[in-house]
Amino acid sequence: MAHRTARLNEYGRRLLVQRIVREGWTVPTAAKAQGISRATGHKWVRRFRDEGVAGLADRSSRPHRSPRRTSSAEVDRIVRARTELRWGPDRLGPLLGHPVSTVAAVLRRARMPRLADLDRPTGLPVRRYEVCHPGGLVHQDHKKLGRIPDGGGHRVRGRAGIAHGSGLGYDQFEVIVDDRSRKSVVVHVPDETAASAASALGTALAVFAADGISVERVLTDNGWAYRSAAYRAVLGERRHSRTRPYRPQTNGKDVHLCQAASSARSGMNSVPALSIAQRTRSFVRARAMIA
Repeated sequence: MAHRTARLNEYGRRLLVQRIVREGWTVPTAAKAQGISRATGHKWVRRFRDEGVAGLADRSSRPHRSPRRTSSAEVDRIVRARTELRWGPDRLGPLLGHPVSTVAAVLRRARMPRLADLDRPTGLPVRRYEVCHPGGLVHQDHKKLGRIPDGGGHRVRGRAGIAHGSGLGYDQFEVIVDDRSRKSVVVHVPDETAASAASALGTALAVFAADGISVERVLTDNGWAYRSAAYRAVLGERRHSRTRPYRPQTNGKDVHLCQAASSARSGMNSVPALSIAQRTRSFVRARAMIA
């Protein structure tokens, strides 16, 4: 099989043979014209004379025999251990008595998914989804972030002298993300009540509408705020879907942004408290485009 930097493809081999066999070029002259060695030129001419045009086609580089290849029984054993234990090659190699590189090659040939792509509770590959057009599905979730005092948090001032229970409370955010375009709206709300969730949804719907996105369905968790009459009133005729209990992965695009917000907040220990809410909103909006 021709590699990506090969001097000859199938058309080039036919041209080489045509010049030598039909036009009378010498092998060294034809080989030099196409930037290959004389040995390569003789090889393709010999193959053409033995097999015809079919001999100029690409072939697999795989050897006819591989006596040291891992046996089928050992391949099944490696795959079974990976499925049952959910370990990587670094741990499976010593356990099964094979080099790590061998285990990795076997898993790659067996098309086993990476551990990072598996659902932890079930061990099955995560099924990614994305609707076909903007507005077809919008994710909403709530995020609560601890406030940081002026002058920085414990990373700057240390934990000594901080009285237990002397926290500054939390900043509350409603994060709404469009499944297709990844456009996000982050609303700073006062609490976790149904009125706050409904108000944030209304704000997001207005922002999406201004950008020409008509929301058809909203996906949330099973929080009581999202099951309230106030929230249903803002939804109107739009379809409302809820995740299964204890399955935040279903609303993963929003959860990912909430985790990004937590990471942003943890890195703001030296940022004045008054700017934290605005900085968090900006950070989450930026992450939404790559989530």
